[in-house]
Amino acid sequence: MPHTQIINTFPEFLKYWEKNKNLPIDIQIENWSTEYMAQWPELLERQIGDYANRQIAWEEVARDKVFPFLNDRLPAMQEAQQNIMATFDAICNQAIERLNFDSNIICIIYVGIGCGAGWVTTYGGTPAILFGLENIAECRWSPEQLIIGLTAHELGHVVHFSWRAQAHKPDADGPWWQLFTEGFAQRCEHIILQKETWHEAGNADKNWVAWCYEHKNYLSSEFLRFIFEKKDVRPFFGSWYEIEGHSQCGYFLGYEVIKALQLRGMTLEEIGTLDHPESELREILESFTRVPLP
Repeated sequence: MPHTQIINTFPEFLKYWEKNKNLPIDIQIENWSTEYMAQWPELLERQIGDYANRQIAWEEVARDKVFPFLNDRLPAMQEAQQNIMATFDAICNQAIERLNFDSNIICIIYVGIGCGAGWVTTYGGTPAILFGLENIAECRWSPEQLIIGLTAHELGHVVHFSWRAQAHKPDADGPWWQLFTEGFAQRCEHIILQKETWHEAGNADKNWVAWCYEHKNYLSSEFLRFIFEKKDVRPFFGSWYEIEGHSQCGYFLGYEVIKALQLRGMTLEEIGTLDHPESELREILESFTRVPLP
């Protein structure tokens, strides 16, 4: 049976925040890294490295999008960390049972600089799910059912990367890969929980699911257009962006692609270990739109 470990840094964040909440924001940010996050050097390096790889100044993001809102979001962050602590092991067991995979997992609960509500990476060489409470609170995903959906989704990424590693299939990057991995994880979320959950809809966008279903053809054609025009597909995935007023529609679109491949007779593991998924994904999107990419 795989082993799970939870590292909850939130109590240390509360100590740091009590001392720093009334200080100038630049000092808050500096002390976040030197007082609070310095206790977990690998976690700090992961976050700063993520922004460096994207050539983004992390301090500017922290100053504009994270630290001004921490005090107001404190109750939601508290709720989120309690719900993660209460449900994580049970959702892991469901994933192990329903997807038949074998991997140790570390869960890290932290307050970061906007790298994501959920982020699958490694920590100390072990697969890890990083739960960014600041982003969870911003997305309004703190209630238990939304935390359960987010956890199942991130476990879907763990399964995906585990299967690809076992099959000696390399990971990739770029827009097609993002559609592939996020769609796969969303499909896993529903399989693990045995119902069609959409944590991305959250509490903020009550019409999200219905709108996505009604506009699947439009979303497909827009994604293909973004690819053809070499535009950043971040509006389909980032919580700070949107398509026609709706955020993170790429998760829905990717899910529909993975489901379509299953309906064609492929198993989930066969889909997850495709050598070059771009051609399959492109064919499915074109079938949704009936308009081939030039």
